[in-house]
Amino acid sequence: MDDVRETSAWVATHSSHVLVDSSDSRVNNAGIEKVVENIQGSIPKVEWDYEGIHYFDNGPLSVQYLFVLDALNFCFWPDKDLNYDHLASGLKAALQNDKSAFDADRLQKYTEDESNLLVSGPELRELLKWPRPLPLEDERVRLLHEVGFELERNFGGKASNLVESCGKSAAKLVALVTRHFAGFRDHSVYKGHQVFLYKRAQIFVADLWGAFKGQGYGEFYDIGSITMFADYVVPAVLEQLGVLKYSSRLANIIETNNEISSGSEEEVELRACSVYAVEKMKELIRIKSGKQCGTGPLALVCWRPMPSFTTPSDALNLLLTAQHDIVVACYIFAGGNLEMLA
Repeated sequence: MDDVRETSAWVATHSSHVLVDSSDSRVNNAGIEKVVENIQGSIPKVEWDYEGIHYFDNGPLSVQYLFVLDALNFCFWPDKDLNYDHLASGLKAALQNDKSAFDADRLQKYTEDESNLLVSGPELRELLKWPRPLPLEDERVRLLHEVGFELERNFGGKASNLVESCGKSAAKLVALVTRHFAGFRDHSVYKGHQVFLYKRAQIFVADLWGAFKGQGYGEFYDIGSITMFADYVVPAVLEQLGVLKYSSRLANIIETNNEISSGSEEEVELRACSVYAVEKMKELIRIKSGKQCGTGPLALVCWRPMPSFTTPSDALNLLLTAQHDIVVACYIFAGGNLEMLA
């Protein structure tokens, strides 16, 4: 994912509102160095779906489920009671009740036939057992249509065919997903430059890797090529850790709970600088451990709604422990062998 790394680095070096605090930064309080010291080479093992909220049968239907799930995995924050668990478990229940619920032709017809399972916004709410309109509800239904249409047109209706066509390459799968499914094209224009982030496309790869334990549909020879997932929770954790520094203007926006618009300079900087910061952390861990980064182990780090941290170590514990309430984030740390995750 060189395009993600390179464009995120460009944002980090031209940012106006967010600064990555490392030894070569303008602040030079060495926030990254302090975090890496606290890690002390210990990266916890994280089991995918330890909470049991996902559907998994070790076959093509699991791939179909994960693709639909990750197509809808965004924007929970406007509803303070809604989180990722509701989405994952709701879709799991739907599939357990009807194995054809996510067939490509069904996905395309959800707003046309009132007898169908997902039908429209209200029915999507019923599916998830949610009592009020979902954030960006119409967009979520539109994405279901897009997934069904493109799967049927290009991959025989099956997400498993999409995965098989990537030749066990994580980078190629991200490229295929973003090429064929516009809803996964997570990029912005920042100060005249295009910036690529590809959060949900990379989450799909990591979900496959985690669910299938690096085998079968989850086997990728270049799993280390993906980056962390640039969402809206990771920057808050990194700021608590002292890795990111905010301008007074941005800090005031956040403290007063004002919305940061999608595609704005502030939003792009928060996300891109998080990617860059984690890449710097990986580099420093590699230097300190003497092990190469890249195609080594993948730590799936999951975020819950941001708490009020008492100490930086509280934030670090959240960063390095599995809490699966909002969105799966991915960090690839020092490589070598999977035993490092034990």
